Amino acid sequence: MKILLAIALAIVACEAKPHHHMHNFTEHDGSKVECVGKCVEGPEAFHMPEVMKLKNKAYAECHAEGKCPLNKPSIYEFSPCVNGKSAGEYDCHNVDMQSYVSLRDMGSTGDGNDIWGWTDEPAEGVRREYAIVGMADGTAFVHVTDPNEPEVIGMLPTHTFSSSWRDIKVYKDHAFIVSEASGHGMQVFDLTRLRAGKPPGSGVHRFTADAHYNRVGNTHNIVINEETGYAYLVGSTRSGSGYTVCSGGLHIVNIQDPMNPTFSTCYGGDGYTHDAQCVIYHGPDVRYTGHEVCFAYNENTLTIVDVTSKTNVVMLSRTPYQNVQYSHQGWLTEDHAYAILNDELDEMYTSEKRTRSLLWDVKNLEAPTHYSSFLSTEESVDHNLYIRGDLAYEANYCAGLRILDIKDMQHGAE
Repeated sequence: MKILLAIALAIVACEAKPHHHMHNFTEHDGSKVECVGKCVEGPEAFHMPEVMKLKNKAYAECHAEGKCPLNKPSIYEFSPCVNGKSAGEYDCHNVDMQSYVSLRDMGSTGDGNDIWGWTDEPAEGVRREYAIVGMADGTAFVHVTDPNEPEVIGMLPTHTFSSSWRDIKVYKDHAFIVSEASGHGMQVFDLTRLRAGKPPGSGVHRFTADAHYNRVGNTHNIVINEETGYAYLVGSTRSGSGYTVCSGGLHIVNIQDPMNPTFSTCYGGDGYTHDAQCVIYHGPDVRYTGHEVCFAYNENTLTIVDVTSKTNVVMLSRTPYQNVQYSHQGWLTEDHAYAILNDELDEMYTSEKRTRSLLWDVKNLEAPTHYSSFLSTEESVDHNLYIRGDLAYEANYCAGLRILDIKDMQHGAE
């Protein structure tokens, strides 16, 4: 079975260097759980604006040097990894390039920022796979059932302005799209429209959204629990008429009827959430079996929240770790016993420059522990990771895609 891997690739100038200091945070024992630190400090405690300034500076330098956006010609053919190179220029090891589609061919004049996927499995008909690509000025839809001959079906322009940040998730054959663009809210797009194929006409077709949610303006990421039909919009910080920003934490939306998303509740008890994974828990901590639990990456902690009752959301734990710089994102193993966390700025601001993947034992949701780290041979900032089976797929800025063997997680990764 082919697997469409959704890895968020950050496109920045690898040579860009930081020019200001990020906070070092002190540790505590991780015991349960009073709101301490930044979660009681108010909006001025959010550190994401500092990170965004750093990235925008890197983008500007990259553009000034003519390296961004990357507009190399698309490659519509299989390019095996031979002698450490794919397509003659991309470093590789045990990974073959299936094809490459340029941002320009997807209808963008800016940079790329994120990617997700949709598998169309109609009751009757052919199973198809699509890549959904976030770009500065919109979202592209690419048919990739034959990975050697991808086809751009069209793109959905941004709701308001261009932005370096856009995020997409899928539920019930609909794409839900958020952005850091001011006033953007959440776009909803019916993916079954892609079944008709590329519309006639020259150039890249521009779609329109099928629905829109306006209870937020800017949003950094969107998390969807497909088992419950709830979306968790995180990193919404700019206030405005009709907006509910939730201190940048979990803005919870009922999307069980995808065309009519409705506000459910807020949880900002630990302040700003950069990203999260929300699941129906089936791990070793039997106290919470069957509960809906969010594992939130909250800038300086791993914060675990029970969101089963939308009227009584409960923080189970809030745990910093050694050399924390910016708790960015992470993912659970499939048995919900372990998690891997990436800290986006530790390679920049500590003496250890090799990519550090933090391994967590989360068998006790009220007292998770960071028990080990995997250090890459590469010196690169990490970004996003996802776990499938016994493999972790990491997108690490200048180190590209890295795949870790995690079948023996209790003893580490390799």
